Amino acid sequence: MQKPLNNSSSNPPQWLNLRLIVSALETVQDLIVISLCIGLFCFMVLELREMFFSLLPPLNFKQVTADILFLLVLVELFRLLIIYLQEQRVSIGVAVEVCIVSVLREVIVRGVLETPWVQILSTGGFLLVLGMLLVIRVWLPPTFEGIDPERRISSIKRSLSDN
Repeated sequence: MQKPLNNSSSNPPQWLNLRLIVSALETVQDLIVISLCIGLFCFMVLELREMFFSLLPPLNFKQVTADILFLLVLVELFRLLIIYLQEQRVSIGVAVEVCIVSVLREVIVRGVLETPWVQILSTGGFLLVLGMLLVIRVWLPPTFEGIDPERRISSIKRSLSDN
């Protein structure tokens, strides 16, 4: 007669509650993201103050434009963190939008005429790839927990077969 197999590898010890550990780690991660949100918000307020000071004469148009675009990048990063807190995922669309605004800010601040043509060409290619990624992501099914496209399609098929 064969001895029963020891299932100790499939059953973790009682003190090792994986659900509790994962829950604690997710809570710590959420606290880190919340602290990032608070820090980013404070930095946005300081940047807004700096932008208003740059509006005083003598007006430096390039500096004001750079400050406004930098503030928009910070707002988009803040929105990315808020979406992460709400849905526990990083939004590809918002991340791509942040990249696009950041690249455009650098091009505007440095000036197109003062930038080497190779860098302008590579920046254009990079923006083209980011734009394509924004278009392609519309057709990609969302796979985060809340919307399960396979379950939705199977429920539609079941309701059609029941009729």
